[in-house]
Amino acid sequence: MDTPVASQVEVLLMSMELSNTEYRLRFSNQRREREVTVPARDVEKLKHAIRVAKEKLGLNEGCRVVSCYEAGRDGFWLHRCLEQAGVENLVVDSASIEVNRRKRRAKTDRLDAKKLLAMLIRHTICAEQGMWKIVRVPTEEQEDERRRHREHERLKKELTAHMARIRSLLTLHGIAVKRMDPNVETYRDWAGRPLPAGIKMELTREFERVELTTRQLHDLGKHRERCVKAPETQGDQATAKLMKVKAIGLETASVLGYEFFGYRKFKNRRQVGALAGLTGTPYESGSLRREQGISKAGNPRVRHKMVEAAWLWIRFQPESALTKWFFANYGPDSHRKRRVGVVALARKILVALWKYVEFDEVPQGAVLKAA
Repeated sequence: MDTPVASQVEVLLMSMELSNTEYRLRFSNQRREREVTVPARDVEKLKHAIRVAKEKLGLNEGCRVVSCYEAGRDGFWLHRCLEQAGVENLVVDSASIEVNRRKRRAKTDRLDAKKLLAMLIRHTICAEQGMWKIVRVPTEEQEDERRRHREHERLKKELTAHMARIRSLLTLHGIAVKRMDPNVETYRDWAGRPLPAGIKMELTREFERVELTTRQLHDLGKHRERCVKAPETQGDQATAKLMKVKAIGLETASVLGYEFFGYRKFKNRRQVGALAGLTGTPYESGSLRREQGISKAGNPRVRHKMVEAAWLWIRFQPESALTKWFFANYGPDSHRKRRVGVVALARKILVALWKYVEFDEVPQGAVLKAA
């Protein structure tokens, strides 16, 4: 039997405003709207709310359901849960959502859910293009691969914080050391006396944290090296390939391999630069023309690593075409202009590395590491 025409166009639209305690859901059938709240992370009540919304809004049980929520602390598990339940879900970049430009504007979860729903209608029903940015959702395996270099980055920050704390505690008693000794009994204050008991106990605990963090960093580093030496996933392969380029180490290669080239497919160099937030943002109005700097709208880890890699590229790839371009355009200039130029160089290097990973095009004049 043919499906009625009405059921072919029926669609339930749902926006979700997520918080730590509850999810605010707003539904629409393009004629009427309905709003409910469910406890956060309660999957069964979420599915029940969708079924009730279909009934209350007069839609068939098997109608199409399209939902959206803002990317944030909840990650992508909810997206996978909704997709498994037959819901077409969109994860939206929060920074791309239109907002009122008034200095003071009302902001509540209810208004946010209503705004999201209005934009979902424009995207789904009106097929409006370019009104917001949709986040590409990685697979669970691709998302899990990111944990290695992200944890390594966090552990290094923790180790730096513990070392700084130890130096600060010693400075309180007039002690300045270049090489710290975990044996707190060896330290003497400004008058040559042993340290007080409270400080010694705190220093002991800090040194224990330093030891633990150092051991975890070492173990994690060995695991990352094993993954690169015997690459299995696409992210591992991209990381291993990038490490063959001189001036690209494990840290930069890991960020590019797992955050960028491991699961994303780019159509052109503009997409590569845009996702890293390394594209320009011109401001033009009438006769006014000025440049506002790079957009910073993409992946911040990739952007930061590429700026670091650009300085290393200048040092370790002096004969490459990109280094010669940099010196030809920014070499004689001031330090400030060179800092601006190195961002442009970072974008060019990123595009060149994309071509290398995707099409095996070695950057012109670049040197690969010896096998």
